[in-house]
Amino acid sequence: MLADVSDGATGPDTGPDTGPGPDTDSDTAGHDPSRLVFVAGLHRSGTTPLARAIEQHPQVSGLTGTDAWEDEGQHVQPVYPKAKLYGGPGRFARDARSHLTEQSPLVTPENAARLWEAWQPYWDTSRRFLLEKSPPNLVMGRFLQALFPGSAYVVVMRHPVVVALGTRKWRKLLSRNWQNHTTIESMVEHWLVAHRTMREDLAHLDRYVVLRYEDLVDDPARELAKVQQLIGLGTPIPSGSIAGRSGAYEDEWERMAAGNPFDRRTVRRVQERFGAEVESFGYRCDDLRYRSDDWQRSLS
Repeated sequence: MLADVSDGATGPDTGPDTGPGPDTDSDTAGHDPSRLVFVAGLHRSGTTPLARAIEQHPQVSGLTGTDAWEDEGQHVQPVYPKAKLYGGPGRFARDARSHLTEQSPLVTPENAARLWEAWQPYWDTSRRFLLEKSPPNLVMGRFLQALFPGSAYVVVMRHPVVVALGTRKWRKLLSRNWQNHTTIESMVEHWLVAHRTMREDLAHLDRYVVLRYEDLVDDPARELAKVQQLIGLGTPIPSGSIAGRSGAYEDEWERMAAGNPFDRRTVRRVQERFGAEVESFGYRCDDLRYRSDDWQRSLS
């Protein structure tokens, strides 16, 4: 099942032990690529709360103390370009160079070692599993798997209009330069570009799970159990930290639909241009609260 744990994709047999993993005191010990867990999803899609929840498990360590934005691994490594080079939030996936696969010349044993060495100082390597989270992982799943065979890939997706509204608000807070701002219409299109790429890449991946942010908030224990199964954790992932809904953005979209001519045109354009494809992913542009129960079909 493409939207759930793939066949034979449960993690290594770790048993019930929730304690430390292999001894990693030496420079080479513990460089088992199946220990790695990559969290992926566009900016404002819920990658941070998802990653933080997984990191609360005693068998998992995420990157900490990097002094980088949200402790994202993309910012503390020397191998591949950051999403910022390709336009950053709401833009990066439009640039074909952001889509990295096993065919990339960057896929070498030396680069795998360089990434591990860059991230290792920020992990507690006494723990069995090591997590890295960055939004551009969404279009890099095949690349990461090629570098780290057997690694786990966890995707979270959220309604494209909500992501667009959240990204617009975030961009305005971070920069007063109008050139750094992007239209809602453009960001919904970017969501579709990114998720088309992700969907096509899933057929090449061995161990993955795709979650919806809305489902994660509605039933954290159920959704995190899918991640537990994928990784191979001996006990459940704590779910108490998962909170937050999209109600404010849903209300904003409804106000825009009945608002000034510019806002009404934006809503109409998004619905006309992208409504059918957004619905193929289990969402609707005319009702941000709608979620299809058979959304997994969109990923096949």
